[in-house]
Amino acid sequence: MRLPTDAAWPAVVGALDERGHIVLRDLLDAAECRRLAALYDDAAAFRSRVVMARYNFGRGEYQYLRYPLPPLVAELRAALYPRLAPLANRWHDRLGLGQSFPPLLDDFLAACHAAGQTRPTPLILKYEAGDYNCLHQDLYGEHVFPLQATVLLSAPGHDFAGGEFVLVEGRPRMQSRAEVVPLARGDAVVFAVNQRPVQGTRGFYRATMRHGVSPLRTGHRFTLGVIFHDAA
Repeated sequence: MRLPTDAAWPAVVGALDERGHIVLRDLLDAAECRRLAALYDDAAAFRSRVVMARYNFGRGEYQYLRYPLPPLVAELRAALYPRLAPLANRWHDRLGLGQSFPPLLDDFLAACHAAGQTRPTPLILKYEAGDYNCLHQDLYGEHVFPLQATVLLSAPGHDFAGGEFVLVEGRPRMQSRAEVVPLARGDAVVFAVNQRPVQGTRGFYRATMRHGVSPLRTGHRFTLGVIFHDAA
């Protein structure tokens, strides 16, 4: 795992604040990506499996990891959270939302668990040719951390073709704006879970974010989803 340096984080957070997403290049190396993708076949590592077509979520499948999380996933989740929590608090202040987020992940998870949100939400997703993921939000309960991360574990152009990560921002009284976010293996995209504040002429307004994956043309694509709130 290779996080941006402490000196680089203000620029990272500033870009994330401005755009609603940011790409962290080479967050995981090739060996770490292969290790996590291979974990998909280990049933003991997961608490549940979802086949998307059964629920009209798209095509493909994903599995939620169980506690204790694999060490790399737990370390990544715990390392990203404190760097994102100050921005999460600024967003909630701008939107007039009451909830604030403590500096450390363990304290936030304790609040989730006290509210009955005890099931871990980090997941690994698997796509094959023709699979896709409809636009959606990962919410799961009353306590929602407003940012999350997705790490691409497969190599575009080698392991698969197609399967682009897509973000759509809905703006009040305006047409929605879509953006394809190019990723290489090991890159992570950090993005808004639900709503983010955007500066307008009369102050901040709420932009609603949804994300998905376009259809795979060939191959296999694995991704790691890092969600910071747990599920009810």
